[in-house]
Amino acid sequence: MKGTPQVKLQRPGYAAGIALTAALALAACGSDNNESPAAGGSAAPANCASGTINAQGSSAQKNAMDEWIKAYQQQCPDVKINYEPSGSGAGIQAFIAGTADFAGSDSALKEEEQPQADAKCPGGAAIHLPMVTGPIAVVYNVSGVDSLQLKPATIAGIFAGTITKWDAAEIKADNPGATLPSSTIQTVHRSDSSGTTDNFTNFLSKTAEAQWTFGKAKEWAAPGGTGAKGSDGVASAVKGADGAIGYVELSFAENAQLKMAKVGNGAGEFAELTAENAAKTVASAEITGKDADLKLAIDYNTKEAGAYPLVLVTYEIACSKGTPADKLAAVKGFLSYAASTAGQAELAELGYAPLAEEVRAKVEASVQTMS
Repeated sequence: MKGTPQVKLQRPGYAAGIALTAALALAACGSDNNESPAAGGSAAPANCASGTINAQGSSAQKNAMDEWIKAYQQQCPDVKINYEPSGSGAGIQAFIAGTADFAGSDSALKEEEQPQADAKCPGGAAIHLPMVTGPIAVVYNVSGVDSLQLKPATIAGIFAGTITKWDAAEIKADNPGATLPSSTIQTVHRSDSSGTTDNFTNFLSKTAEAQWTFGKAKEWAAPGGTGAKGSDGVASAVKGADGAIGYVELSFAENAQLKMAKVGNGAGEFAELTAENAAKTVASAEITGKDADLKLAIDYNTKEAGAYPLVLVTYEIACSKGTPADKLAAVKGFLSYAASTAGQAELAELGYAPLAEEVRAKVEASVQTMS
């Protein structure tokens, strides 16, 4: 928000708090509610309620949602949670229309969407609750190529349609000594309104402005390429076509067993996509919201050594006040579980990077203020 002081998420020199080892340590700690662990080893959520929650949005967070819903409903059998991975844009529109109790989105509300969403929160406002760090993988399927590294400018040229062959000079320059085929590059992008696309194009516009002239948006704007619905659709399309390249959140790349390119960062390195390397980029993010709103700004040009720069933070967008009384307890209970140490610890095995503890605690506290 304009004029709002920006707050660093982590102290200078703070180690990458969302490394896998840290996540496993969090799992051992449990949550702060002091209840006995439920069967399966997760700490029991602080509050169980009855009723049905309907939510939709980001497909990038689908695997996280599936796991959270399964674990929460096992411990709170009187709550039913429905999450439709319809895409970030559809989720926000459903929230605005009142058909979703909260929305999952890989990007913050647009300036023109904020007042519409606020109107659905009588006495309050629509707030952003970061729940999942989802590194975006540049996935490819090229026969004979088992290792690939790409600078942001090269990625931009490929998806802008100005680099069309796998043995193009730009790709060769990024991969000295590699044997690259002369086959045509087939790009795959999201066909639906997508927060993953919004973050991917934002990354290109901030790191390769000369090569990427299509701006940032949830809807794909560059010419050419093949569109596929949802993160799973992009992953399937890339896997099924030799010469294909696309972008998906890490967990979908891992589930589809796709090869992932190393991506050039602001330090001049080619960084491998790992939870630890993604953590280094998220560590430089800043809170730009105020009060209970935890909207973040990511520095895609971070010069932190080893940082994997292409990341997204996926939000749950909910009401600070004004959630219907028959839904409030269930929404707060579920979101509290997702933000708990137990809920976050589950993410590491799914290909996500759990939130740093400093951020996680802020999210949990923000959920508790909902009324």
